[in-house]
Amino acid sequence: MHFLDQAKIFIRSGAGGPGAVSFRREKYEEYGGPDGGDGGKGGDIVFEAVTGLNTLIDFRYTQHFRAQRGIGGMGKNRTGAGGNDLVVKVPIGTQVLDDDRETVLLDLTEPGQRVVLLRGGDGGRGNMSYKSSTNRAPRQSGPGWPGEEMYVWLRLKLLADAGLVGLPNAGKSTFINKITNTKAKVGDYAFTTLRPQLGVVRHRTREFVLADIPGLIAGAAEGAGVGDRFLGHIERCRVLIHLVDIHGTDPVEAMEIVEDELAAYGAGLDAKPRLIALNKIDLVDAELVRAFSRELLEAGATRVFPISGATGKGMDALLDAVLDHLPAATITERPTGEVEDAEDQKPWSPY
Repeated sequence: MHFLDQAKIFIRSGAGGPGAVSFRREKYEEYGGPDGGDGGKGGDIVFEAVTGLNTLIDFRYTQHFRAQRGIGGMGKNRTGAGGNDLVVKVPIGTQVLDDDRETVLLDLTEPGQRVVLLRGGDGGRGNMSYKSSTNRAPRQSGPGWPGEEMYVWLRLKLLADAGLVGLPNAGKSTFINKITNTKAKVGDYAFTTLRPQLGVVRHRTREFVLADIPGLIAGAAEGAGVGDRFLGHIERCRVLIHLVDIHGTDPVEAMEIVEDELAAYGAGLDAKPRLIALNKIDLVDAELVRAFSRELLEAGATRVFPISGATGKGMDALLDAVLDHLPAATITERPTGEVEDAEDQKPWSPY
């Protein structure tokens, strides 16, 4: 399935049905009076966040959504049926923006959340409602109120507990493949990952969702590489894991490039807790690992975790630190009845 995180659609709520002009015609009731009913209300445009969806690809092929209009009123003072609401189902984490792509109209973050964006038009008045002491036989009725219409942009921001950032070829795909059941593509060239990946990490009887986004390069905030388009998918993360390749360019320079791009993007990304993971330590000796770790700490890193995404070395310590930044999750009991929680584990230090 193709991943699509932005789509433009047209929506229109239903117009109200027209009121009826009708008069009673019964035996011995020559002047029975007006009995035209009101028109039915038009259908609303409703957005609903549903589980099981993680892309907006369906909106590439269906881009126009129109709710049903109300049915006209009828004689014998019968009100027309209301039009059916049109429910637009979107993935959890979808934002609905105005056509200017800046004004957020809706932010659907909870499963089953339903919000009416456009209300259907009210039905027109039948001639029964125009009857008065001075107008005993009105021949007028309302046409029904028109519905509302607009173009909107849908923007998907994946809901994840932790986000994975770094330069291209920092080993993010290998990392997420190692700790989740994700099958992200791995290649020895820049921008192997072209779309965000989601995976569920199970660690010490707890679970959290990890998001991997395409690599960042210098100037991403101005559109270089794949730009900063995918940074929106980590805006809701509670903690960021910053992978730095010890076997690539200067690790300190690599860390600073990504930090600068996070700050340039804004949206509070530079204020989120970050865990610096010095990756690919299986390719160098321990002395070099210690030297680069000290340099990263001197450059501003709060804590450095030497790891190997290929072998899994150092992963437990890093994942323990991630859990420290997440709210308490459901604790699973062991078969013996003992309960294990990450808080019960002794703190780990890479030195």
